[in-house]
Amino acid sequence: MIRTNIESKIGQPLTDKEFEFFIGLMKPQTIAAREILIHEGDRCTNLYFVEKGALYSYLTDDAGNAHVIQFALEDYWISDLYSFFSGKPALYTVEALEPCQLLVLSKEGFKTSCDHLPKLDRFFRVLIQAAYVNAQYRIARTFSAEAEQRYCELVETHPDIVQRVPQFLIASYLGVKPQSLSRIRKNIFERR
Repeated sequence: MIRTNIESKIGQPLTDKEFEFFIGLMKPQTIAAREILIHEGDRCTNLYFVEKGALYSYLTDDAGNAHVIQFALEDYWISDLYSFFSGKPALYTVEALEPCQLLVLSKEGFKTSCDHLPKLDRFFRVLIQAAYVNAQYRIARTFSAEAEQRYCELVETHPDIVQRVPQFLIASYLGVKPQSLSRIRKNIFERR
């Protein structure tokens, strides 16, 4: 799965030698549902590829309210990139929604793969650019589109998330109260 993930983003195959070198830098990790992978305030020194399961990242405001930032299902990467690249404390908590099987790439492994494999250097550049573009788009849509439009976009682009993630977390991701999301879903259902 990870090889396909990489090759699809760089538009060319990895040789077996390149892939074996890269996969040798990673370690498997299994975590249980509701287990915390990254704690807000700790240093994040790993990138995580989801082989199986579902996770989400969130930040907690001064009032203690959690705000969902990202979901990651199979074939997604997740981390706290701010902490990973800056060395500063993590902004986000990353928690498992389901039992997960992950591949873990340390910061040292990241540097080694980028230094020794031009295809992996390109892959991570593409991956990080996509994360930045998606974050910018999400911010823009939060301020320019109604919640119902944002929900419909989520359903259209990521139906797997809508089916596997609890509605209260989707509401948080969309920046609305759970009751508002229930009304949105009811309105959509009634129009169909």
